[in-house]
Amino acid sequence: MFKRAGLRTFTSHAVLAGTLIAITAVDPAWAEQSGTESADASISSPTTSNDDIVVTAQFRSQRLQDTPLAITAVNAAALESRSQTTITEIAEQSPSLTLKNQSPSMGPSLAATMRGIGQYDFNPALEPGVGFYVDDVYFATLTGSIVDLLDLDRVEILRGPQGTLAGRNSIGGAVKLFSLKPEGTNSGYISVAAGSRSRLDLRGSFDTKITDDLFLRVAGVAKRQDGYIERIDFGCAFPGSGVPAKLAVGTGCVVDKMGGVGYQALRGSLRYTGIDGLDLALTGDYTREDRTTTPNVLTSFTYNTASPNLALITNLPSGFDYQQFLTPKGGYHTYAGFSNMATGMLSETTAPDRVDFKGGGVSLNIDYALGDTLSLKSISAYRGYYTRFGSDDDGSPLSLSVSDNRLSFWSISQELRLSGSVSSLIDYTVGGFYMKQKSVATLTADVRYGGVPLAFLALREPVPAQSKAAFAQLIFHPLPDLNVTGGLRYTDEKKDYTFYRYNKDGSYNPFLSPNNGVTGSYRGDRWDYRIAVDYRWAPWLMTYAQIATGYKGGGINPRPFTPIQVVSFTPETLTSYEAGAKMDIFDRKVRFNVSAYHSIYKDIQTTITQCPPSLGNPCIATTNAGDARIDGFEAETTVRPIQALTFDAAASYTDFQYKSLLPFAVQSGLQLGFKPINTPKWKYSFGVQYEINFNDVWKLTPRFDGSYQSLSFGRVQNAPRNRIESRFLANGRLTLTNEESDWQISAEVTNIFKKYYYVSNLDINQGYVPSTPGRPREWGITIKKSFR
Repeated sequence: MFKRAGLRTFTSHAVLAGTLIAITAVDPAWAEQSGTESADASISSPTTSNDDIVVTAQFRSQRLQDTPLAITAVNAAALESRSQTTITEIAEQSPSLTLKNQSPSMGPSLAATMRGIGQYDFNPALEPGVGFYVDDVYFATLTGSIVDLLDLDRVEILRGPQGTLAGRNSIGGAVKLFSLKPEGTNSGYISVAAGSRSRLDLRGSFDTKITDDLFLRVAGVAKRQDGYIERIDFGCAFPGSGVPAKLAVGTGCVVDKMGGVGYQALRGSLRYTGIDGLDLALTGDYTREDRTTTPNVLTSFTYNTASPNLALITNLPSGFDYQQFLTPKGGYHTYAGFSNMATGMLSETTAPDRVDFKGGGVSLNIDYALGDTLSLKSISAYRGYYTRFGSDDDGSPLSLSVSDNRLSFWSISQELRLSGSVSSLIDYTVGGFYMKQKSVATLTADVRYGGVPLAFLALREPVPAQSKAAFAQLIFHPLPDLNVTGGLRYTDEKKDYTFYRYNKDGSYNPFLSPNNGVTGSYRGDRWDYRIAVDYRWAPWLMTYAQIATGYKGGGINPRPFTPIQVVSFTPETLTSYEAGAKMDIFDRKVRFNVSAYHSIYKDIQTTITQCPPSLGNPCIATTNAGDARIDGFEAETTVRPIQALTFDAAASYTDFQYKSLLPFAVQSGLQLGFKPINTPKWKYSFGVQYEINFNDVWKLTPRFDGSYQSLSFGRVQNAPRNRIESRFLANGRLTLTNEESDWQISAEVTNIFKKYYYVSNLDINQGYVPSTPGRPREWGITIKKSFR
């Protein structure tokens, strides 16, 4: 168990460029290939197959169908066939997984949920609920995790608690990205894509041999696209409102377009194999993002002078109509001002309407064979980032909630694994993990909460943290077709948060305490375990059962109003019972994998707004609010009746039920029948593609993908205006490839049926509801040239 203590707030500097996500309906993908095959994965044609997939989820290479875990795996060619280039997109085909760029107030961060457990808040006082890894390097924050799927070999999604295999914060599961390794093949590719709203994407990579045992691989991407939500100058659009216009009337009144793309990334890797048994890879990457902010539209606004927040709005121009702020369903515009426009209100803050992110890292991966049955793996990494972003959370020209955020982060990590075998009876891995990190946050905000006007500066608030772990796993083979797996991990961690909050001029404000270096601290340790049994009944059938645990780390309430609210909260914990089957039937033309689970979820971390008397009010506090049980199942299939035709599908069901809630959670609006954030009860997806050969010279491959998710909610308080309605999305792609497979032309359409839907709805009972619409229908054409 973890022990309590204090902690600290906010996000900033930051190591990390995100790890990520993934994946699809058991779309068989080669996880590890060798030689030219691996190097050519980036230039392969968009096909899938029922060939063996090799994954490393249990610290060693295993066929997917031999691994007793619920895993989805997909390779780069399959991602390309679906026109998926970012990690948020691959969640569409992955059971029980939701990945979102949720709202402008969260900046360039990823909201990730798996099997009903996750995190949407970027604040470094809080921990993710889904672990993210790139090339086995752990990414510790949600900020910076929305990465491009650049030069990938494969993605692995491990569902369920990975407390022993992945460890830290992998309570819901883990998403792992694996890049292509340098092979010295003198191969590569370059591609150009153009499309809707001035879209232009450039991608490329090359793999070359420097010496007989030193190889280099470099890959890069640059993307830009105009936004899809017009930000309109309210005074220009409604000249009779009395609101001053920033743009001249009659000019169209469009200030900018929110939801744009401006992304560049570069990755380089050196691989050395000159010593027998040694495989050494040094990798560096850099990402720059400069774009308009994630869009917000105002979908509800209620002006009531009895409201403690809206009553602060006075001396508005005559002829002013609040309902003119609203964006009706189906609209792609907003009147967000990112500053104050009304007299009688605070005008302390003008927020940037853009996201600026700079980040990257360096890692050294060493694999060394110490003998025929003994190997050592070392993973050393440094990551860091800086970002600045603004948000106008009320989505209106009023200054009800405007903020300017600056975040920085750095981290160093080291992992060692020693793996070996004892005859043919036992496989084992023992190892250790260490991470040290620090976030620093600066926030300028102009908000109203609980009738209190707050224009304040949170100046360089540091959040240092440290985590240490030791782990072991043993796989026992008592019979040729029977395996018994046991794993154990011990974790010790700590985190602090120091608050520095002032008026913008540096003077004291009684509503801004703690303001003089008050520090909250958290300390904890924990044991996690896993026991699994699997049996291969026939070459085509394997079944397994397991019990596994995991946790999401504790922390400090990041948004205290007074020093007494600087309190810690304990970790969430999960114990999951799971059984599954993996089948290849009908001469391997059909693959079908299924899993079912029952989980006991305790000490759930929740944000409350009605605190116990000991903390006082007004209050926004993160605390442990209750317990729940989660039941569900997942199924994935791939069918290939003939070589040219492939059909894949996936489905998941998640039944989340609170079993107990503490009184202050109920007073904050939680009820036993409510559901967690971003957790649809049902998800399904399907895809079909057919390869048409023209005289063995050209190959035309049409593909259609559909995905559905049922109703979900944008807050744990399931108010009607927090509902995110069910939706079905359809995408299509047509790919033409020549005989040598070195030229490829593709045309794609996403959101074919022009479905208008919301990614998030956020009703926090302050009189307004901002929502983020999903992307409209978009088209694109890609030309790709490969070199071998």
